[in-house]
Amino acid sequence: MAKIKKVYICSNCGENSPKWGTKCPSCEEWNTFQEEIIAKGDTREEKKKVYRGTVQRDSPVPIILPEIKAGNTQRIIAPDQELNRVLGGGIVGGSIVLIGGQPGIGKSTLLLQLAVNLSLKILYVSGEESEEQIKMRADRIGSPSSECYILTETGVDKILNHADKLEPDVMIIDSIQTLISPFIESAPGSISQVRECANELQRYAKDTGIPVFIIGHINKDGAIAGPKLLEHLVDVVLQFEGDRNYTYRILRTVKNRFGSTNELGIYEMQGNGLREVPNPSEILLSQHDEILSGSAVSATLEGLRPMLIETQALVSTAVYGTPQRSATGFDLRRLSMLLAVLEKRSGIQFGASDVFLNIAGGIKSDDPALDLSVVAALISSLEDIAIPSNICFAGEVGLSGEIRAVNRIEKRIQEADRLGFQQIFISKYNTKGLETNRYSIDVVTIGKVDELFEKLFQ
Repeated sequence: MAKIKKVYICSNCGENSPKWGTKCPSCEEWNTFQEEIIAKGDTREEKKKVYRGTVQRDSPVPIILPEIKAGNTQRIIAPDQELNRVLGGGIVGGSIVLIGGQPGIGKSTLLLQLAVNLSLKILYVSGEESEEQIKMRADRIGSPSSECYILTETGVDKILNHADKLEPDVMIIDSIQTLISPFIESAPGSISQVRECANELQRYAKDTGIPVFIIGHINKDGAIAGPKLLEHLVDVVLQFEGDRNYTYRILRTVKNRFGSTNELGIYEMQGNGLREVPNPSEILLSQHDEILSGSAVSATLEGLRPMLIETQALVSTAVYGTPQRSATGFDLRRLSMLLAVLEKRSGIQFGASDVFLNIAGGIKSDDPALDLSVVAALISSLEDIAIPSNICFAGEVGLSGEIRAVNRIEKRIQEADRLGFQQIFISKYNTKGLETNRYSIDVVTIGKVDELFEKLFQ
């Protein structure tokens, strides 16, 4: 019989302590210790008895690096091209993929849609819904796949035994916070339970080569609930974002051992599931009949995907004593910096005005190339002069007012040219090796913020 004892575990780093404390000595975070009841004394032999069906691998031996053969990583190409993009080209065998997001954002719908459309043997494990609820959602999404097996179970030992008998090609867990390990006495969703269950799933995936998708809940701060070790343990961490007031969802790559961490996929939530959005510019460019001031289009880049994003600015006289500064989808501190640059270097005064900035479509972007379009939108709103809708911008603004070069300018110009824009403003330092005669769009180069004001508004 295992001995039951209480320990205090840091929810941030997983540090164990025999007594409660206000500050974690490992990560130095305050008020992160939580009481857990755990079972000690279980050996690996006892675990083998419980997981008697799982494949056990012999202990590896050290191998010198030049003798290791590097083969091509085999990937499963999913029918969802947006998911393939954020995963780095497909699903890698034996990988652990963690997907987190707000409740009701569409995490279960995304993975169930993958399960019913992927022509492979899928084991979908749900600890939150019954078989009837999953069947109703699958019928709404589309014709259910005959190779998608549903298992409503929370015991990780029973799940792995069923998976060992079924031998699926892909396994989906919904969610990690509902699983229970027989070796931990604490409640489901606790730090020790999440850590132990994730360890067993990782061991199973690496031993069998079966990719495992895990859905994770998030806390009030937006981070994935459970120990931070969970994100270090998995191979890929995806964040599913969105606003309930918008129908669009964004799947971002936070961590990826098999690809870039700058990729994102865009979906539209519809009555029959999630629709892929292959052309993000259709949601990021506003549709209006007349040209209004305070609107500018930026050629941005997310990973390898070029996108045109509309930035909207409103500058009005401050009614109260302290002017307001508000930004949606853009860093507020960077907005304050750009306003200071315009006042210092160009003499354009915003000190007595309220400034509101919005990125159309509900998207968030930290691409430095947005700076030039933000500056243009601010000046346009202040002077009440509309910017023609066939002009876009791509450039970073420095503290001295210079327009700095941005990366992959060719892809930005190509995307603007493809969508029918007639003029693009870029930094003059981006012209090295750039063949502007290849494009039908007119490429305008500037070096200072003052030049933007002269060429655009005078």
